[in-house]
Amino acid sequence: MKKIELEIVALSHSITQTHSYAVVLGEVNGLRRLPIVIGGFEAQAIAVALEHMQPSRPLTHDLMKNFMNAFNVELVEIVINDLQEGIFYSKLVCVSEHDTVEIDSRTSDALALAVRFGCPIYTYDHILESAGILMEDNGKKKKTEVSVEEPAEIAAPTPGTRENLTSLSLEELQSLLTEVLEQEDYIRAIAIRDEINKRR
Repeated sequence: MKKIELEIVALSHSITQTHSYAVVLGEVNGLRRLPIVIGGFEAQAIAVALEHMQPSRPLTHDLMKNFMNAFNVELVEIVINDLQEGIFYSKLVCVSEHDTVEIDSRTSDALALAVRFGCPIYTYDHILESAGILMEDNGKKKKTEVSVEEPAEIAAPTPGTRENLTSLSLEELQSLLTEVLEQEDYIRAIAIRDEINKRR
């Protein structure tokens, strides 16, 4: 079966399930999108890697990468290889000095590792056909940008939400960013950082 390469095009709060997030994978050089519902921890793990943030201590997926590197195991690709009753199944394709091994993985964990290793993400046509959505082609080639949206759980008016960030001074934003990073709330940190960058 021919593999189709995908890339992460968006990460946002899921509109279908509360306390869940959606990672949207886009077909490379194609118009199909594959939305996958994932948990909050995995969404944060993916967001941290996408935004090149450096946590004070390694997150679980960073630990996994460090462990694999220590034993000279390279993650060469991930493959979303099955879909059963709405659940995606994936495998990690790992290479060591002597062997190539395929390891069963939750898709969210596989994506978090793929971002860290910078390896390609693949799936098969039948999965895209059954679970993908087709985007309209407006005739223009658009550069793919990864968008990480602030989750709805923190979208209520608290001192870190998008609505209130505009009312804070640059100094207050810097202070809030430090506080949020100490709490290891990286999704919120991304929104604050973006607001700081807009002001510069």
